[in-house]
Amino acid sequence: MSVNDVNLKVPQGEIYGFLGPNGAGKTTTIRMLLGLIKPTRGEITIFGKELSKNRIPILKRVGSLVESPSYYGHLSGRQNLKVLARLLQLPDKQIDEVLDLVRLTKNAQRPVKGYSLGMKQRLGIAAALISRPELLILDEPTNGLDPAGIQEIRELIIQMPKQYGITVLVSSHLLSEIEQVATYVGIIDQGKLIFQNSMNELRKQSQRNIHIEVNQPIEASVLLQKQGWKITVEDNILSFPSLTHEQTASIVKELVLHRFSVYRVVEHKKSLEDTFLELTGTRQSL
Repeated sequence: MSVNDVNLKVPQGEIYGFLGPNGAGKTTTIRMLLGLIKPTRGEITIFGKELSKNRIPILKRVGSLVESPSYYGHLSGRQNLKVLARLLQLPDKQIDEVLDLVRLTKNAQRPVKGYSLGMKQRLGIAAALISRPELLILDEPTNGLDPAGIQEIRELIIQMPKQYGITVLVSSHLLSEIEQVATYVGIIDQGKLIFQNSMNELRKQSQRNIHIEVNQPIEASVLLQKQGWKITVEDNILSFPSLTHEQTASIVKELVLHRFSVYRVVEHKKSLEDTFLELTGTRQSL
């Protein structure tokens, strides 16, 4: 998937959810951020510095887990991390530190081939954290996990900024996963960033509508539009965006006074899923 003019604004100390349908360009973007593939045009900038000119000092400040973690199955979790620590010339205390952080201390001496998928994923995150990075990048970290494993990874991600001051960028094609962990979100579709803001701003787009069914919808809409109300009409139903209870009562009263028959009044709140589907123009399963 080609990626065009993507500028991710990841606030320090927050969890940034990178959301999009499968094939939207999430993994391609992450691979470029990590210097694994080169952009054909443009420049990757992290921490305010160009990656092409500062690759080693930038990536020293970044931990990542892209796809499934690699490990030696016959070695224990601790031994796998010790191999990595020796390569990075890190002290053993940082092994104990990350094992505790990902809650694997009790299972640190067990061979990794006996770990559950969730434990293997946590070991991969431990490896990404062993150098004490400022930024942690996780690409679809809950893929293939059972509900218990998903919950473990979710809790781990949430505690990163709160307890350790680590900024997290986590990608997923699942809105439900991003909604439960992220404070900021970027939505990518067909290689283009189509939304970027706080989760609260995304929730605001999931507005509350009032639907009023009447006997003569066209005539009723003309009356109310003359009074300044914004209305759409479909299948005998008048639809009003974001009305208060008082405004709804006032409209119903006005319709009755002008001898319209009001059959029913229904509150409809657009879900986050509806908003996501509208933004991406997809009916993919979430």
